[in-house]
Amino acid sequence: MRLLPEEKLEIIQMVTRSEIGVNRTLRELGIHKSTFYKWYNLYLEKGEAGFHSSPSSGRRQWNNIPEEEKNLVVEIALNYPELSSRELAHKITDEKGVFISESSVYRILKKRGLITAPSHILISASNEFKDKTNFVHEMWQTDFTYFKILGWGWYYLSTVIDDFSRYIVHWELCRNMKVNDVQRTIDRAVKKAGLRKGQVPKLLSDNGSCYITEGLKEYLHDNHGMKQIHGKPAHPQTQGKIERYHRTMKNVVKLHHYYGSVPLTV
Repeated sequence: MRLLPEEKLEIIQMVTRSEIGVNRTLRELGIHKSTFYKWYNLYLEKGEAGFHSSPSSGRRQWNNIPEEEKNLVVEIALNYPELSSRELAHKITDEKGVFISESSVYRILKKRGLITAPSHILISASNEFKDKTNFVHEMWQTDFTYFKILGWGWYYLSTVIDDFSRYIVHWELCRNMKVNDVQRTIDRAVKKAGLRKGQVPKLLSDNGSCYITEGLKEYLHDNHGMKQIHGKPAHPQTQGKIERYHRTMKNVVKLHHYYGSVPLTV
């Protein structure tokens, strides 16, 4: 089975973060240890770029992409600044018929000066979150995570978790990660929670494109009287509870379905 560079990277992340151990995770995925460690050592040496080039390979490397395709990436990125590199890659493939990987989109935009921050920043977090909640529904956390199912493609899980109790208030699967998906998730979470009059939680999210639009802030205020707050960029502990839930849940779900033999139908 030939895997895309993005899939190899996701497998490395899944295995290194798995709580059931490397050997068992690899057995569940059907990947030989020598194959995994070959990928892993290449990743440690060259990063994700190591998966995109090989001295013995005649396949096109990212920096050999024709100039007109690079210009197309920049043009679409400027027209849709809210889209991530992954979403831009999908849009270009679907609408323009030009296949280009997420990593190639990122590198092109990075080289043109349209992305100034590194994709991953490793910093130490505080020992404790300084503004702890004291009761249920004082603050909710929300976030998206994603899966790839063979025979179907990508789908996105939108979750709302209560910060104090860690209770999952609401979750739903979405085809996209758009503002309307966030709005629908929050609407249903509010309805399911059965909040008392005057009991309005704050909503904590990261700085993803679907969460930082002014339209969402106005929607939450006008429809629910809800105040929206964002975690500090590159601070992993702020949204730690929902991140931890997604990580644990993905370990189980992905091991059963990531390479399932029966395609998902919807």
